[in-house]
Amino acid sequence: MVTLDVVLAEAQKNRRVCPQPQRWNELYQMLPDTRRKGGGYEPAAPLILAAWWDTPAMLKMLRLREHIEWAERHGALDKVHAFLSEMPESEWLHLGES
Repeated sequence: MVTLDVVLAEAQKNRRVCPQPQRWNELYQMLPDTRRKGGGYEPAAPLILAAWWDTPAMLKMLRLREHIEWAERHGALDKVHAFLSEMPESEWLHLGES
């Protein structure tokens, strides 16, 4: 059985920060029950497009964690785990990379 800890470990191994923008958007699109809330979304959208360049690695890591926790609460943890596990290392941003 896939647990939150297993998925978080997958997302953090090899000094990973988050998926590259296109892949992170794909992950976000698979999250169930996302919705507009005020001027934004719930959960908050991935830090891509202009936000990609202006956001430090730690905040990207925290946002990805929010998405994984959302997946757990909404019954999509297995799907998200499979997606992240199948991504090649080249499709991840790593600590120390731009």
